[in-house]
Amino acid sequence: MFSSKEKSNVGRNDSSPKEGDVKAFLGAGSEFEGRMVFNENMRIDGSFRGEISSSDLLVVGDSARLQAEVVVGSLIISGHFQGNISAKNRVELRAPAQINGNVEAPVVSIEEGVIFNGSIKMNPPGKAAKAKSNSDDKPKKS
Repeated sequence: MFSSKEKSNVGRNDSSPKEGDVKAFLGAGSEFEGRMVFNENMRIDGSFRGEISSSDLLVVGDSARLQAEVVVGSLIISGHFQGNISAKNRVELRAPAQINGNVEAPVVSIEEGVIFNGSIKMNPPGKAAKAKSNSDDKPKKS
């Protein structure tokens, strides 16, 4: 009934972020640990462990493996992810993604074939949860 090309676009909204506009890239076979902050769209196909913060789009490819706390504008994920996700605009979980963690966004779409273990909290548009900074963990002096 559907060709593979047609099927891959079924249910995808035309307003979804465009993967072709990626400006930064962490390729397959690459590993990075730490804090990543970026201002334009980024794609990860390698391994990342740490924190990611941006107001723009993050694309996580099929071969990617992330263990992270993520606060972004939008997220498209097809790889392995463990941690928490907060997005201001939307989160798209695309097959063959495997997610273990929590998702918070105003719009969440999950394709058939995605493995998701966690919780989803949908906020009004434009209200992403703020990432905890290290200063939040310090006791306040009186």
